[in-house]
Amino acid sequence: MADILIVDDEIGIRELLSEILSDEGHSVRVAENAAEARSARSERVPDLVLLDIWMPDTDGISLLKEWNTGGQLTMPVVMMSGHGTIDTAVEATRIGAVDFLEKPIALQKLLATIRKALKHDRIGQRPPATLEALSHATLFRDLKKRLEQSAARSNSLLLKGGVGLIAELCARTLQRPRSPWLDLREYVGTLTQETLQKTAGGLIYVGDLAALGKMQQMNLAFALDRATQHNILIVAATAQPLEALADKAWDLHTLKRVSEVVVFMPDLLQHANDLPEICSLFLSLMVERGESPMRRFSSAALNLIRTNWPGRDASAIFSLWDDLQALIRSLALSTLDEEIGEDELVRLVPNLGIQRNVLPAELESLFSLPLREARDAFEKRYFEHLLRSERGNMTRVSEHSGLERTHLYRKMKQLGIAVGKRHETD
Repeated sequence: MADILIVDDEIGIRELLSEILSDEGHSVRVAENAAEARSARSERVPDLVLLDIWMPDTDGISLLKEWNTGGQLTMPVVMMSGHGTIDTAVEATRIGAVDFLEKPIALQKLLATIRKALKHDRIGQRPPATLEALSHATLFRDLKKRLEQSAARSNSLLLKGGVGLIAELCARTLQRPRSPWLDLREYVGTLTQETLQKTAGGLIYVGDLAALGKMQQMNLAFALDRATQHNILIVAATAQPLEALADKAWDLHTLKRVSEVVVFMPDLLQHANDLPEICSLFLSLMVERGESPMRRFSSAALNLIRTNWPGRDASAIFSLWDDLQALIRSLALSTLDEEIGEDELVRLVPNLGIQRNVLPAELESLFSLPLREARDAFEKRYFEHLLRSERGNMTRVSEHSGLERTHLYRKMKQLGIAVGKRHETD
């Protein structure tokens, strides 16, 4: 028989459904709100969830959407409502519910719906998104390699420089197929040895260290001490310096443990040309996950982002992954048309419209030079920039610039750029 979780804020409904389903031989658990439902699902994934729509803290549609976007909708969910409408039923089905029951629920209708839902094939459900969904961009392919290389020799990784969607994509990339997934931010109560045993071979995810309370910090320390024993990979993320967390009374030993192996998110300041593709891919992913209505960027909007990229300023509009994700989400939800145009970007980020006619100061000085000197000065800055961004890897500099290595060395010598031995032998 099945393990069924009933989520309803009305005690009478919980008791009635629990009694009926227990008589049918099912194992029944109950939750009176979304917080208890999250905890119950974290402890053990049920075979079926009966989920009420109207609840006081978080409504059932929101919880269903949360499970779906977080890759946790791995069990069939039947929605229940005493005020059901066709629109609500359609919305729930679109998000991922397998059926809809209107209260008062007739006995035969309840049992028939449960039998049908338990036969529902979740294997064919789209798996959680990973960095594979963004593999068109070189920086994501490189990031995936760094993550896999680091995770192969460590049971914990700290992602620095971005939380939210980018951090979850990284963690999902490292999750073993069909293995357990435990989001520590959603786990209520004290983490136990039994829970870790159920998560064995899987992944514990901390989407943002700064969001953890004292109890969750203790849970993280408990998991770090036992990760090797249970073959669990712990992936945590932060957009803040660790010193800032330490100032907020974080346990220093736990911070040291969780940051033993660090993977930095790619610096968006160094990837202006990739921004249009990144924005399009992130927007598509948000649409697929049900976080946004159907939206797409116009070519003019993407070109505006690329040409107005302030690549030297550390306080630039898109300098943080969090800012980029927030901008895309705001555009997707506030734009009135399916296509996000240039005017919508300027409306949310007025600086883009201003910057179109502003020449960077470092280029301004080149206009006072004769053409030959200006060209040499630009080429020197160009190759020095490539050397820094590729950390001296001459093979990558050659590929990026399109110059064959022998010609590249000759060009750098002409420009007075010193190339060390490490660069010569890479």
